Amino acid sequence: MNRSWRLPLMAAGIVLLLTACATQGAAPEPSVPGFWTGLIHGAIAPFALIGHIFDHSIRIYAVPNTGGWYDFGFLLGLSFIWGGGCAGAGSRRSKVD
Repeated sequence: MNRSWRLPLMAAGIVLLLTACATQGAAPEPSVPGFWTGLIHGAIAPFALIGHIFDHSIRIYAVPNTGGWYDFGFLLGLSFIWGGGCAGAGSRRSKVD
């Protein structure tokens, strides 16, 4: 074997031996959706509804979730898109005499 290849080949072999015994870290537990995810899901809910009509694997609401905080975020997200109860408050009505 050529002398110039001996050192890199030995270094690669040592690295391979050291990494072959390395342990794999445990997979993290999946987190459940909370407030911020609910806010995003509420904002995209109209689009998710249209997608759900054509593909039943698309869900509008995430289950399981953290409960009250997810619901609160979902409702806030919906109200940001649809204007909540104040959508017509900014419009002026003309008076009829």
